[in-house]
Amino acid sequence: MKKILFLNFAMFILLGTCSAQQGAAGEISAIKPLADTVKGMAEQLIKKGFTAGDGYGEVWIRDLNTFITVACKVNDKEQIKKHLITFFQFQQPDGGILDGYIPAKKAGVSYDFYHSKLAPEYAGHKNTVETDQETSLVQAVAKYIRGTGDKSILKDTVGGLSVQKRLEQAMDFLLKQRFVKKYGLVWGATTVDWGDVQPEHSWGVVLDSNSHRSIDIYDNAMFVIAIKDFLSMASLSPVAQKYWTGVQKSLSANIRKYLWDQKAQKFIPHIYLNGSPFPSSFKESEIYYQGGTAIAIEAGLLSKEEVKTAYHKMQENVKKANAATIGLTIYPVYPKGFFKNQGMGPYSYQNGGDWTWFGGRMVSQLIRYDLLKEACEAMKPMLDRVVKNKGFFEWYTPDNKPQGSASFRGEAGVLWSAITELEAKEVK
Repeated sequence: MKKILFLNFAMFILLGTCSAQQGAAGEISAIKPLADTVKGMAEQLIKKGFTAGDGYGEVWIRDLNTFITVACKVNDKEQIKKHLITFFQFQQPDGGILDGYIPAKKAGVSYDFYHSKLAPEYAGHKNTVETDQETSLVQAVAKYIRGTGDKSILKDTVGGLSVQKRLEQAMDFLLKQRFVKKYGLVWGATTVDWGDVQPEHSWGVVLDSNSHRSIDIYDNAMFVIAIKDFLSMASLSPVAQKYWTGVQKSLSANIRKYLWDQKAQKFIPHIYLNGSPFPSSFKESEIYYQGGTAIAIEAGLLSKEEVKTAYHKMQENVKKANAATIGLTIYPVYPKGFFKNQGMGPYSYQNGGDWTWFGGRMVSQLIRYDLLKEACEAMKPMLDRVVKNKGFFEWYTPDNKPQGSASFRGEAGVLWSAITELEAKEVK
């Protein structure tokens, strides 16, 4: 009798699994023509250059990191390598990495520009409220190696130091200049989720005495991913391997300890180091950081059940915000007047704007965890609006109106990656 019950149960599980797989296959087939169109559009856009998109003269590392995988498929390998090396040519004595660089003759924006004898034709700049430039570069080099098979870049020398050594110095910068021993995590200025605008200034990109330093999930999850990438590609001594493995494990444990709210099943927005820039009456803890959560999942910080819960919470937030996709940055949003930058009003830009740049990365994580039905459901409205608008826009309002650059390579890159990953699942 027990044997019969066991066989019946096993058959039930098998049929359920097959049904789920068939359902996912149907979902994939349904969006395939749309996905193929968008994939082709993305490849055509990436072929045209390496700047973030229309309106941007710079090559930004946080953007390049998100479209370098498709660039490795459609662009010249040496050209990609040259762009990566340029970031190392601007690396600062303390190991810090700049945001981006632009031809010196076009450097007209009011940045405090950096110059390097190693790259005199360019001017570089750093948004100092961020703590993701170093980690973005490590990740980008890893993607370049995976995409081209060219591991020799790690042995290339820049200013007498190998690229591998410079990558290590970049990560050391975070541990020496942006690390809080009390929490065992890195800090940045207070911004919205993964954003690069602080509330204390009309522009909001420069760290100064008015800034409120804080710890968030995005910066720390990016560091975890970077260390994992570094360990996967670098030729290290047993001592160095043990050291960086220890740093990664410590960061991961401290993220769960200090930033994860187990009861609410979400990451808290900030741990403040010198007070909050927001009124004490404001309940910031209720805000859900969707972009940072996606990056945390990429870093391997949540279980599959927690990933499913996160996805359903994101979709719930989308409905509450009357938004179009899980690219919705945050919910609820920061009230009007909380940011001096006028572009940071409610449901605008990084304060509740809808960014495929991060929504697409969440789709990739759903695919990674074999949540294919959910991945297709989440990606379809992103694909729809690319085709409808005949291009890749930087972000969208809750009512799905495109904003910002009309040829944003970051959006193209993450959608291309998600589509390619879905195709790989379909083949299996």
